[in-house]
Amino acid sequence: MNDRLLVLVRHGQSEWNLKNLFTGWKDPGLTELGVEEAKAAGRRLKQRGIRFDVAFTSDLKRAQETCRLILEEIGQPGLETVRDQALNERDYGDLSGLNKDDARARWGEEQVHLWRRSYDVAPPGGESLKDTVARTLPYYVRNILPRVMRGERVLVAAHGNSLRALVMVLDGHTPKTIPSLELGTGIPLVYRLNADTSVASKDVLEG
Repeated sequence: MNDRLLVLVRHGQSEWNLKNLFTGWKDPGLTELGVEEAKAAGRRLKQRGIRFDVAFTSDLKRAQETCRLILEEIGQPGLETVRDQALNERDYGDLSGLNKDDARARWGEEQVHLWRRSYDVAPPGGESLKDTVARTLPYYVRNILPRVMRGERVLVAAHGNSLRALVMVLDGHTPKTIPSLELGTGIPLVYRLNADTSVASKDVLEG
């Protein structure tokens, strides 16, 4: 059977998630909870009998570590893994490394909310969600989707905003609806695609 299987997983909790900091392209590792979230994602996939032919991840270690832990849990350490910064988190520019509460105190609640939740307003020196989509989506179309359509089982371990770009297309979100979509850390989204690349089914593997 031609599965055309695509699994998306946001990395486990990072050290900066825990500290309430804007992370973006900064490169903190996973917390103990983040490690456990990644392992739990792998266990859920293993329970479903899901194995992979290739994995894709970003150029940041929190996503790479999540990918590695998932593959270890399902018994596929050493699987071909493609790393590319096209799948990196949204670049928060001047906000990177700042505490979110401190940013609100400096620029105001409304402005920070606009940077975080609008589709096309970028923080100073950074990317909007629209910019992230423009970076991530072409990579998906060129490098990931063709392998899914050949019947390969593909894992993508990445970030909240880079995965939003893919979910936007897969689930038919609009620039108005996608910014409010929250992707939980370490929760696999299991898609099976039709021959025309549309979604045949979607399962969210929560605990």
